[in-house]
Amino acid sequence: MELEYHIVDVFTDRALTGNPLAVVFNPGSLTTDMMLSIAREFNLSETTFIERRSPALESAEGIRVRIFTTQEELNFAGHPTLGTASVLKLTAPETLRNGVITLAENVGPIPVQFAADSLFGEMTQRDPDFGHEFTTPEEQQTIAQLTGLSVSDFHPALAPRIVSTGTAFAIVPLRSASALARVRVDHNAALQWLRERGARWFYLLGPTAEAEPAWRARMQFYGGEDPATGSAAGCAISHLVNGALVAPGERVHLQQGVEINRPSEIFLHAIKLNGNVSQVRVAGSTTPVAKGRLFL
Repeated sequence: MELEYHIVDVFTDRALTGNPLAVVFNPGSLTTDMMLSIAREFNLSETTFIERRSPALESAEGIRVRIFTTQEELNFAGHPTLGTASVLKLTAPETLRNGVITLAENVGPIPVQFAADSLFGEMTQRDPDFGHEFTTPEEQQTIAQLTGLSVSDFHPALAPRIVSTGTAFAIVPLRSASALARVRVDHNAALQWLRERGARWFYLLGPTAEAEPAWRARMQFYGGEDPATGSAAGCAISHLVNGALVAPGERVHLQQGVEINRPSEIFLHAIKLNGNVSQVRVAGSTTPVAKGRLFL
């Protein structure tokens, strides 16, 4: 069996920066175990698998896509969504309808709107679910210990909170992006502690000194670090807007991956409707890097 694949860098307009992604065209015969093994072969933070279906079904539900890390399948992830939609725009332009490609992921349909004649895309994530807010001194001290920071690094106006737009993260706002240099997540302890509370990973972010609304973020997981985490970024803008640190409708420029020399540029937006955060949008560019075939 031969399978077509593409490698793209996501949330960047320059090759060899941003977050790399492998996109594999699945003829429908791959098992879950085979997809997981292929993801381990690429050894990137995520690998996606596109399974084309009938035009009628794709028109009604979107293009079927499954997302894998080297450890497990994810119901939703941000940079795989944006990168996969970009590969479809390049290789299967018939999937583009009024500038939008809709992906049918495990979490449901996710639309990606593209600017004309470019690979700058903007995904609309699910409206957020807000979980537990870590307000007690004991909880905040535990988070500080698990992330290598101190409670004094946390933003005084907005406590850490579990938020999900498809994947649940513990969003930790900081006073300043300068504290990110000291982040050292205790992965094993953090994984157990967060899973018991309904989240998967910590996503830490702080404001920069730039004039425009600008933040920087880090997300360490699986013993490594993610250059860009679009799903967590959607949760982060939801928390910031809900907590009034960012005005509804204001566009935020978020950088990630700076500390590991894979700078990523993410653009965020969310509004409030009837008091609830909605229209969570995460945007950025994608750059093609390689393509080839797998021989299995």
